[in-house]
Amino acid sequence: MADSADEPLMRHERETDNDPAVDVDLSDVSLLLEKNLRHPGLFVWLLTFSAGISGLLFGYDTGVISATLVSINSSLGHPLTTLDKSLITSATALFALLVSPVSGVLADSLGRKRVVLLADIAFILGAVVQAATSSVVGMIAGRSIVGLAVGAGSFVAPLYIAELAPAPFRGRLVTLNILFVTLGQVVAYIVGWAFVEWGNENTGWRWMVGLGALPAAVQCLVMLVMPETPRWLVQVGRHDEARSVLNKVFGAGIEIQRMVDHVLRGIENEVREEEEAKRGRLRGQSKKGTTNWLTGSKDNWKELFRVGGNRRALTIACLLQGLQQLCGFNSLMYFSATIFTILGFESPTLTSLTVAITNFLMTCVALILIDRIGRRRILLGSIPIMSIGLLLCSVGFHFITLPTDFNSKNPSSSSSAHEEIPLSERTAPLLVLASVMLYVAAYALGLGNVPWMQSELFPLNVRSLGSGLSTSTNWGANFVVGLTFLPMMEFLTPIWTFVIYAILCIGGWLCIWRIYPETKGLSLEETGALLADGWGVTESLRRVEERG
Repeated sequence: MADSADEPLMRHERETDNDPAVDVDLSDVSLLLEKNLRHPGLFVWLLTFSAGISGLLFGYDTGVISATLVSINSSLGHPLTTLDKSLITSATALFALLVSPVSGVLADSLGRKRVVLLADIAFILGAVVQAATSSVVGMIAGRSIVGLAVGAGSFVAPLYIAELAPAPFRGRLVTLNILFVTLGQVVAYIVGWAFVEWGNENTGWRWMVGLGALPAAVQCLVMLVMPETPRWLVQVGRHDEARSVLNKVFGAGIEIQRMVDHVLRGIENEVREEEEAKRGRLRGQSKKGTTNWLTGSKDNWKELFRVGGNRRALTIACLLQGLQQLCGFNSLMYFSATIFTILGFESPTLTSLTVAITNFLMTCVALILIDRIGRRRILLGSIPIMSIGLLLCSVGFHFITLPTDFNSKNPSSSSSAHEEIPLSERTAPLLVLASVMLYVAAYALGLGNVPWMQSELFPLNVRSLGSGLSTSTNWGANFVVGLTFLPMMEFLTPIWTFVIYAILCIGGWLCIWRIYPETKGLSLEETGALLADGWGVTESLRRVEERG
């Protein structure tokens, strides 16, 4: 006997079984959307901005820790050691890693919107704990709670936007979420610089971390009046609500209504097929007496790893998410002020702000280009430039005499020492800064935003689980990078640290060239079908060429 939760779906199936329009060609839906939608409507922009506050929180947390680490001094009982800095930084990534798979399960059971609200509550709590603590252990605890928030938020916000956005604008709107991340970093560096320059030396850093609770509280209030995604609503049998949301997304008009019908039927087809397959498996398990409350969850896990298309989607998503962190970008965000202190810059936090602004501006460029150039092409073009930037960083560090203690300032920054240092060593820090900006600019164009379009790779029944696991890959790699960056700088030297990151970029580029198809302009359902029988690279490029 079918579960009562399936009854609304089964009733809707009976109502549409005799409708010849139900069997809809997914490519026709994409072409219809491209023909009739010239730009996202006001409602879509509102939804995107509401969910995008999660990106702002993510970016603020990434940026604010850089200024915090050089501002705490002895406020936590003693000057921070390299180990203290590494643990404080990596605690967020570790707990984000732990919560990401759970977020996928919660997003399926509670809905995407409720997970965003839970993340906001956790972020507020974590910010308060950090601001009030007087020990390294307390700071790590606060960072861990924030990790739960950014882990859930970084997964569910792009998913929420992707499931609501019309296919022709999905890349642009998900990239807008990443733009919020970079804006959060810029805001964090401005706040950090302001408190370093004019704030109280003992309490300024507490205001930096505590202010993170403000945008979380704003998002919590805004999301209360935002709708759920139509795909989740169909999945739980709330078809009328799904149609209502789609009407708001696409607007009014006869052609628009026809388009809404096509999109809704495409979603219903996918959900119906998945539910029929799932019920078949459940009936088989019921005969064996194995059905229990864990069956549905286990079934999704099996579906993710047994079905070839799902495995390929997971492989691509994990590759992109892992490479996004293993390329070393967030080590520069977390420790940029520390690096520029080592290099002898007079205002390391202000210098870090130039890097954050570069990231923000180039993400704006990506926002314009992503749906025109395509995900695959923009990655293949930008990653080699990242490698060049990292290798130039390595060259710059070759000419710099570094302090033996990475927690102290470079003695060459003093005016008396500056005159005695060769010109090559005095200009080398500027080469490092320029190389970092080149690297960050290329990262922002491609690898900074494309991995977060992961949800478009998965079919609906495993979308939350697959996105959650690939987000876990991101946070696992983030944890490793955050924990090892300063020790690598000390024991392997900065030269080899940046060479290793460059080698990882080159390896990632080769993998992307081999297995990542172009998904520009495809509906979520059409993208899932592309990976069903192979990696779909050749077929995806053929479709892009046909559509011009």
